[in-house]
Amino acid sequence: MASASASHLVLFIASLMVAASVAGTITNGVSQLSAAIDDQSYDVSGNIRTDVEVISDPGGPVYNRSGNENVSLLVKNTGSRSLPASGDALDVVVDGQYVADVAVTPLDAPDWSPGSVVRVEFSRPSLPTGDHRVKLVVNEDEEIFSFRT
Repeated sequence: MASASASHLVLFIASLMVAASVAGTITNGVSQLSAAIDDQSYDVSGNIRTDVEVISDPGGPVYNRSGNENVSLLVKNTGSRSLPASGDALDVVVDGQYVADVAVTPLDAPDWSPGSVVRVEFSRPSLPTGDHRVKLVVNEDEEIFSFRT
């Protein structure tokens, strides 16, 4: 009779230890998941507050305005946060080809704050006559601009 009680006690203590270790593992996993969700929500918040619009006239002179075969676009920050006024802050794709060297010049403010406009310029030598598409990506906000040369 005493041996049955002892074996039940050993099994009870072992099950408590297993339950405690499982609970600790689950608590740690939930904590890591919670931290990842917090990080993701911060990134999404920044992307939601980012919005730009190309305000250049598609019928106007967008290509070769200065005679050096550049594409020049006016882009307005219509979001609620300031953006870096540098070529590293945005990605430009012209007719399906990535453009590496992009110059960004603020026009009406020292930076690219909400409501301000920048000039985005990049070289496209020998751009053929016809229709062209420029895709600008800033913090996952995508804008498409079509023009004709």
